Amino acid sequence: MSHLLNLGVLISGRGSNLQAIMDEIDRGEVAARILVVVSNEPEAYGLKRAEGGGIPSIVVNHREYESREAFEERLIEVLRDYGVELVVLAGFMRVLTSHFLKAFPMRVVNIHPALLPAFPGLGVQEKAVNYGVRFSGCTVHFVDEGVDAGPIIAQAVVPVFPTDTGDTLAERILRMEHRIYPKVIQWISEGRVRVEGRRVFVHGANFGEEIAFIEPVV
Repeated sequence: MSHLLNLGVLISGRGSNLQAIMDEIDRGEVAARILVVVSNEPEAYGLKRAEGGGIPSIVVNHREYESREAFEERLIEVLRDYGVELVVLAGFMRVLTSHFLKAFPMRVVNIHPALLPAFPGLGVQEKAVNYGVRFSGCTVHFVDEGVDAGPIIAQAVVPVFPTDTGDTLAERILRMEHRIYPKVIQWISEGRVRVEGRRVFVHGANFGEEIAFIEPVV
């Protein structure tokens, strides 16, 4: 049974994943409500998306704080004041430390535009193209103290074409991000997600038997 999950979304930029989550909530596909959107960038376009959806938004500019801990303490204060249960990173371009993560243990999720553990960090679509991989994709994971290193909840795979650039690959990956991120939030709202060590189990999930993808097809 779904629990109406209270979300706080952290952004730094355009907020396309924020919009995807908002849209799925509006359609009744995700049993959650976004209580606050927080941006570390005052000019982030995602703030306009929040405003358009009637969602409170707050700027916590990391440049105005003397230390990372002071910045994170303010984030924690805001999220707790709004009663946030799950922290959703949606293009949030700051690495969170143990100080923040201890305030929301295993209650912070992120989406990364690569098939982790391959290509953590930034600029990963171009790295995937240049490396010559045949497949890339996106990963939803719990956040731990490593960079893009937490337990993996879900992944989506997209092919990498010979004509791809980092930008064209990023566009196809982003479409999959918009599909799987809201689904993971719904699973969490339903209490279906369990973590054991590094492994994440989703109760009632279906897995295709012996499904394989091959590129190139000749």
